[in-house]
Amino acid sequence: MIEPTDLQLFWAVVLGLSLLLYAVLDGFDLGVGILFGMTHEESSRRIMIRAVEPVWDGNETWLLVAGAGLYAAFPTVYAIFFSALYLPVVLLLIALIFRGVAFEFRNRATRHRGLWDQGFFLGSLAAAFVQGAAVGVLVEGIPVENGQFAGNAFSWLSPFSVLCGTGLVLAYTLHGAAWLVVKTGGNLRDRIYVRMPWLLAAAAVVFILVIAYAWMGQMEITRRWQDIGGFWWFPVLLFAALAGFLLSLRKRRDHLLFLMSALVFITAFTSLLVSLYPYMIPFSVTISQGAASASALSFLFWGAGVIMLPVILLYTVIVYWVFRGRIETDEVQKY
Repeated sequence: MIEPTDLQLFWAVVLGLSLLLYAVLDGFDLGVGILFGMTHEESSRRIMIRAVEPVWDGNETWLLVAGAGLYAAFPTVYAIFFSALYLPVVLLLIALIFRGVAFEFRNRATRHRGLWDQGFFLGSLAAAFVQGAAVGVLVEGIPVENGQFAGNAFSWLSPFSVLCGTGLVLAYTLHGAAWLVVKTGGNLRDRIYVRMPWLLAAAAVVFILVIAYAWMGQMEITRRWQDIGGFWWFPVLLFAALAGFLLSLRKRRDHLLFLMSALVFITAFTSLLVSLYPYMIPFSVTISQGAASASALSFLFWGAGVIMLPVILLYTVIVYWVFRGRIETDEVQKY
């Protein structure tokens, strides 16, 4: 197996980091959108909207970075991945577009506000589910023959992908709840804290089912868990983050709770990447096999890697710094 070059590895890391930032950042506002659909009080819904309004569109930038980077740096992987997941990707785009439109229109609507509220909720729910299902498809493995996708339009749909989609919906909802307790106060914060143990229990059940399904099905990824030296550190770190989440939830430490929630995503995502390395399409196309030419990667490095990525990262940091702090009740009266 050919080892990836420094440039190939650099762009693989950029893609992984972009997806991780997207999961951590846009994950919580998708979670807020799902919780939005479970809340009926207009005042609470306005606060939820205000909690993500300054950052939600910036969070989605990282998904665009990942998609554009995959297309430019790993065209073979892009072709296989989007052929295998054509329908889910279309559904994801429709969900994100409709969610964004609903986000803006519900604040200006009068008679049809309920329609846009449902759009915001269902768009968030569909986007979260599709992303989780895509992870399930990658873990199961995409059928590839002669460098091309060898399945059909519904190869992505399986019990395992549905389980993974459901699991990510619950994980994003928990992450969104952790964001809301940081940004809000009063009755809404208290109600969120009451719901979180139930959400956590449901997520734990689905997580156990996912691991059991993978292990009993003798998936390739489970064999890699046993073969990778030192891999046991990742589940240890994951359970440590979960323990910190539980402790923060019990003691109602708002900021630590969100930090632990983000740490759960970071450890889980990192362990997944380590499990799949050096494959980008498990378990058929490696980083070196799927990468563009060295000249193309070099051009991208100077144009996008050195200039654009730091600007996007700086913008993200500035936005979160400017809009830090809790939401005051009078801030939402105009919505």
